[in-house]
Amino acid sequence: MNQESWHAVTPQYSRYDAKIQRFSELSLVNFFDIQPRLKQSLDTFTKLAGYSRLLVINSIDNAFYRNLIKDGLTTLDSAQPCVTTESLNIATLLGSYTCNDSGDVVTRVPGLFDKANGGYLVIPATLLLANPASWQVLRSVLLGQSVNPVNANTKSIALDEPSSKYDIKVVLVGDRHQIADFEYLEPELYTGLALFTEIETELALDHNSIEQYLGFISWIVQQYKLPQPTFGAIHRLMNAGARYTEDQHYMPIEVLWYLALFEEARLTSNQQFISELDLDQALENKYQREAYLPERALADITDGQVIIETKGECIGQVNGLTVIDVPGHPMSYGEPARISCVIHFGDGDISDVERKAELGGNLHAKGMMIMQAFVSSALQLDEPLPYSASVVFEQSYSEVDGDSATLAELCSFVSALSEYPINQQIAVTGAVDQFGRVQAVGGLNEKIEGFYHVCKHQGFTGEQGVILPKTNLKHLALHKDVVESIKKNEFHIWSVSTVDEAIPIIMGKPFRGDDEESVICKIAQRIENFERHEHPPGFVERIKNWFM
Repeated sequence: MNQESWHAVTPQYSRYDAKIQRFSELSLVNFFDIQPRLKQSLDTFTKLAGYSRLLVINSIDNAFYRNLIKDGLTTLDSAQPCVTTESLNIATLLGSYTCNDSGDVVTRVPGLFDKANGGYLVIPATLLLANPASWQVLRSVLLGQSVNPVNANTKSIALDEPSSKYDIKVVLVGDRHQIADFEYLEPELYTGLALFTEIETELALDHNSIEQYLGFISWIVQQYKLPQPTFGAIHRLMNAGARYTEDQHYMPIEVLWYLALFEEARLTSNQQFISELDLDQALENKYQREAYLPERALADITDGQVIIETKGECIGQVNGLTVIDVPGHPMSYGEPARISCVIHFGDGDISDVERKAELGGNLHAKGMMIMQAFVSSALQLDEPLPYSASVVFEQSYSEVDGDSATLAELCSFVSALSEYPINQQIAVTGAVDQFGRVQAVGGLNEKIEGFYHVCKHQGFTGEQGVILPKTNLKHLALHKDVVESIKKNEFHIWSVSTVDEAIPIIMGKPFRGDDEESVICKIAQRIENFERHEHPPGFVERIKNWFM
């Protein structure tokens, strides 16, 4: 039921084989051809006159991409100068001068404005944020006002201070956070003063765009004098690209990502061709360099320091899946988390221990409230639930946020209410809405692989696997070892669209229906029994009953 084959958990690009076979014959597609939005914006910018002299580009904050932008401007308007800088202060912008004791200017050092006059100046947004005074000068230049160079010798004052007007267009490049900070300095940034565009990082892949994508790869290989990738290497590259974008239908178009991968694969190649094995080795080497923290986390579980059970059954306990991001560490990694729920008599409140301990974020709290609303709706109660619950991430010592554990928390909650056990061989991830629909979450590859490694080290039973949202299937690009285990029926993937589909897989009982064995019926029976004994007889009444 809902079990997926290995084909669903790894990208399948065989439909593009005919185009991949012709890789060496395809036309080259350069950086700007793969970025039509950027290309059109630069073309428009070079033709504009008046006050629209600033182009803001959302991009990875990197000098490599700023130089690509410079190359594009030079190609479109080769007659005008184009200057880039990685250092910015008032003297650098305006230039400087010195004068003698009589007040005559004797030396003049040109600044960036002088060098770029009549053309373009490409600068990082981070430099303006570090030197906000520079923006006021730059803004004056963009509005056509005169500015003065810096006097390098303040002991001598010029009788006639030099000033100049400049005809300059500025391209400001930065990531979205930097641009947002810059907008704070200039709230009316896009009101007549600036245009906006972005360098896209992904390309939607289909039969219409596959040639464009392959032509882009071919351009990178030729432009940077790399060995040609083989047919198998291109398939492996696309698989790695799908994992990087977290979507089988999108490929990355970040030049630096390809250069880093190709350059490392080149080390094991014959220098003429890069094979599938070369790319595989490069990816494995990258993982090995970065794998210390995930391997330590796995060791804590296998040593029993962190309790994760992958066999047997337990009431009110489920294996959730988390993604760990450590500051200063380049790789996110998956780690299973034991989520437990206990029930006691109360007023129907679900106590989110993470939230009360100030270890739960707002999105996690939202997921808990949605889960509580769905269960109350499913039970169709006329009065508040007579039980209260306490839900917690066991052995969690840092903040928990996001709603991806909502389905797992719901499973632990209804298990504790119904007293039906949960299969500990199965881990769960997914968000839930108020109607019980299971919604997509992030980090699926890392989450699944994290649980897979624990199952592998604790011993496969042939029944272990992960329940995930059906809408997440297109995000999967699992490691070859996981795919091989799925082929061998050692590990399984179940995709679900609703809570009603998930509960029977993990608890072996239908969630609702007329069947007395359903989870909802079992919970209703417990509520009915509680209400029947809600006011037990006191000590005096029990004594009277003995003599009656």
